[in-house]
Amino acid sequence: MLSVGLTGGIGAGKSEVSRLLVECGAVLIDADRIAREVVEPGTPGLEAVVAAFGEAVLAEDGSLDRPRLGSLVFADPEKLAVLNAIVHPLVGARSRELEAAADQDAVVVHDVPLLTENGLAPLYDVVVVVDADPATQLDRLVRLRGMSEQDARARMAAQATREQRREIADIVIDNDVPLEELRRRVKDVWAELTRRAGTSARSPELPQE
Repeated sequence: MLSVGLTGGIGAGKSEVSRLLVECGAVLIDADRIAREVVEPGTPGLEAVVAAFGEAVLAEDGSLDRPRLGSLVFADPEKLAVLNAIVHPLVGARSRELEAAADQDAVVVHDVPLLTENGLAPLYDVVVVVDADPATQLDRLVRLRGMSEQDARARMAAQATREQRREIADIVIDNDVPLEELRRRVKDVWAELTRRAGTSARSPELPQE
């Protein structure tokens, strides 16, 4: 088994890269998806978040109001640290369970947005960083995700710098490119990952779009 840490700044295109790696044959463990699961209604995680931030972070149906919580923590490093201290141990435990269930010859890709910030690089055999120019990130967040420019800049500022991410990378995928070129780059990275994993499985052709 090869354990791969995949990360990148918000708006860099990490989710697209993880999707393409799954099409190649990777087993994906998505930290964002798990982070949502561990704070679902009725979980100890949600109870801890409410205890820390108050019931104002709950929606009317009792679920976590993620935009409201985000507006509280992304502009306040201390509050963000409190949230991370609650959620990250829960995400880590669930991620380890999922990895243990994967086949022994699998390439397991951990999609971890805050891998750099939390010093998690040593946990993985290979770290892959999806990189994009900050102007590209900002444009994608505003134009494609509908964020205000102020909110987008605050979320970018709350993350590691571009240089910090590249410093911990074993492989960098530059994503200031059209989708078809990104496809080609991901296929090249998959070939390298399977080589490192020592697997003999052939890489499937990615479907054309």
